[in-house]
Amino acid sequence: MTRSLCPAHRVLATSCMALAFCTLAGPTLAQITADAQPPGADKTRRTRALELGAKALQTHAPVGALDIYLNGFHPMKDDPAHQVEAHHFCRQVNEDFAQCALFDSAARTANLTGIEYIISEKLFLRLPEGERRYWHPHNGEILSGQLIAPGIPRAAEKALMRDKVNSYGKTWHVWHTGAFGIPGDALPMGEPRLAWSFNRDGEIIPGLLLQRDQRLRQQSVERRRERADLQQLAKPQEGVDALLGAFPRDTGPIPGVVDSRAVAPSGQPVPDAASAPR
Repeated sequence: MTRSLCPAHRVLATSCMALAFCTLAGPTLAQITADAQPPGADKTRRTRALELGAKALQTHAPVGALDIYLNGFHPMKDDPAHQVEAHHFCRQVNEDFAQCALFDSAARTANLTGIEYIISEKLFLRLPEGERRYWHPHNGEILSGQLIAPGIPRAAEKALMRDKVNSYGKTWHVWHTGAFGIPGDALPMGEPRLAWSFNRDGEIIPGLLLQRDQRLRQQSVERRRERADLQQLAKPQEGVDALLGAFPRDTGPIPGVVDSRAVAPSGQPVPDAASAPR
């Protein structure tokens, strides 16, 4: 069977020569599994027959357009110790706006756990002041190498990350299905939880990143080194210090990641802003 060309060319135009390889196959996905199984009876033959009929006759246009796969991590803003790996399947609506469905794995049986909207700095600056507290900055995720796009060539991935420098995300998690040894809920429980981003070294649980890299055969350290030149594009962002001091471990600044409210009128970081008491 011939694979169709990955539609991610809309955001990866600068690396279009590599898009023929933009398929998520092989060990990358084979090693990702969804553990949480919601309670319920097995599907009946009637249900399976209806599924087959729907697959053959109905459109899947909205979900079929989720053609960009990103893998990253989120702490909950109200409980930074609660950290999860999030598999994002996104549609780039236009150059300034993307929308993503979040799952607990990239397997066919993955559970839908949340949503994320991604906007450019231009759109973020148009938001009312009270709305901005819901949007987390992305420069820390990008420059640290934590955010990756598995399965596509590294040049194409870097082009994608370049486009996301200075962007923001609004993320709600609705189902904790279990993460890093923490038992999950059998069903979606409670209110949606606002997720945030990691903006300093040491904030993420070390083993969480290591486990992801080993499972997906990725190297976050290499990504960080390869993206060092993106620091020159990174601007101070709101929300970088929103969780400063909220983690039990020592943390340190990520080069190029600065809170806009810790920048003097001269444009230089305020002295000691990055080393505030933790």
